[in-house]
Amino acid sequence: MRADWSFFLLTFGCKVNQYETQAVREAWLRYGGRETDDPAGADVALLNTCAVTANAVTDARQAVRRLHRLAPALPLVVAGCACSAAREDLLALPGVVAALAPERKADLLDPARFFACIGLREDAASVCLPEEGRVAATENAPAAARGATGEAAGAFPPFSITGFRRARPVLKVQDGCSRACAYCIVPLARGPSRSRSAEDCLAEARRLLGAGYREIMLSGINLGQYRDPQGGAGDFWELLRLLDRALTPEWAGVARLRISSVDPAQLLDDRCPDLLAEARMICPHLHVSLQSGSPDVLRAMRRPPFAPERLAEAVGRIARAAGRSGRFGLGADILTGFPGESEAHVAQTLDLVDALPLTYAHVFPYSIRPGTAAAGFAEQVPTPVRRERAARVRALVEAKRRAFWQASLEAGLARVAPEGDGSPKGVDECYVPCRLVEPVPEGSAPPGRVPGGQADHALLEARPVAVTREGLLVEAVARPA
Repeated sequence: MRADWSFFLLTFGCKVNQYETQAVREAWLRYGGRETDDPAGADVALLNTCAVTANAVTDARQAVRRLHRLAPALPLVVAGCACSAAREDLLALPGVVAALAPERKADLLDPARFFACIGLREDAASVCLPEEGRVAATENAPAAARGATGEAAGAFPPFSITGFRRARPVLKVQDGCSRACAYCIVPLARGPSRSRSAEDCLAEARRLLGAGYREIMLSGINLGQYRDPQGGAGDFWELLRLLDRALTPEWAGVARLRISSVDPAQLLDDRCPDLLAEARMICPHLHVSLQSGSPDVLRAMRRPPFAPERLAEAVGRIARAAGRSGRFGLGADILTGFPGESEAHVAQTLDLVDALPLTYAHVFPYSIRPGTAAAGFAEQVPTPVRRERAARVRALVEAKRRAFWQASLEAGLARVAPEGDGSPKGVDECYVPCRLVEPVPEGSAPPGRVPGGQADHALLEARPVAVTREGLLVEAVARPA
């Protein structure tokens, strides 16, 4: 690799992927690389892929072909979940020199050895890329490639970050999933659940806050499986309480923590309202992995079923506890057209959506994933029917979302986390998309400005003035610097 080498990064999929790409970015920068947004000018490209749907894998293939057309000589490294779902297909594409499944992604954190393995360094004579396209598990291969000899089996992947390319960084606290939902390829791709130590989570949160970031999203593949009892966090709620109490003395009112997706059957217990009521730094917002409002469909999905009326009651208690300003953001993931789903089941989902105070939802038609149990189920729902059902659910969610945005006009000031780099966009504490009427005036700044050239992503107090197709139009309330 030349001394002045450059790299191009492309990330698909979830926030955990965004986090892992950032960790690789920092490792490659420390190794002397320079990131470029022009693949034609790069010495190597990394595509961090997703496989949660068939379309996600298709997107990965198309991106590989597109990059090869733009830069035929560019070595392409493909990593992530699509490498578990379609490794042979990806390796067969022109330009691909390595395909690393998620358990091998940590190889990328040792760029000197990794690049030697795939022949991008002159000292590659003692190592080679096997025919199957995986980094060789030899003495000279990266530690992560050696399995248990390099790190303890089941250990949390050694990713960490000091910054983020976006204004609202992700803090990865958990990886993998030990549940086998019938439709989901993620456990096959990422392996069993592993948890990051509470000590490391707190250290990274402090590192990011000290670097000037003012909203951090706590993320994982299945937060309900988080466990670090030796570190004082027996589960995710205990980790959240630990972080909130440790960070509050310095950062309450200046910065905030946001929770990513949670499983309602695992985490919406009686402790949740109390914790969110007492917490000082946690956003009044939850995103729940509902998937369906039908207990029968949930059982077929091999997910813990919940009683819809009890879920609505639990969410109501949480919203009252966490929504100090009378506002509480609630998002959901919903899957339509699972094998065996009937119109009666769809009606149950629509009834639950109607009962919940949803402010948005991600609604997906079921996608057959090879290797999952549901791929072999009888009574597959035709694709057009799956899409039509998704459209009905989206229409109901959209009406609820618009009503929440309209009500937000009367709620007074919001605190907006801008996207950064001069963008007028951001999100408020309830995860409502916001756009500033005009940039914040020069010579004014909200609390939390960080001197010394560090990132400055201070929360803005803003007054909602109108509802648009994209969210709220807000007017910043300036404060003296």
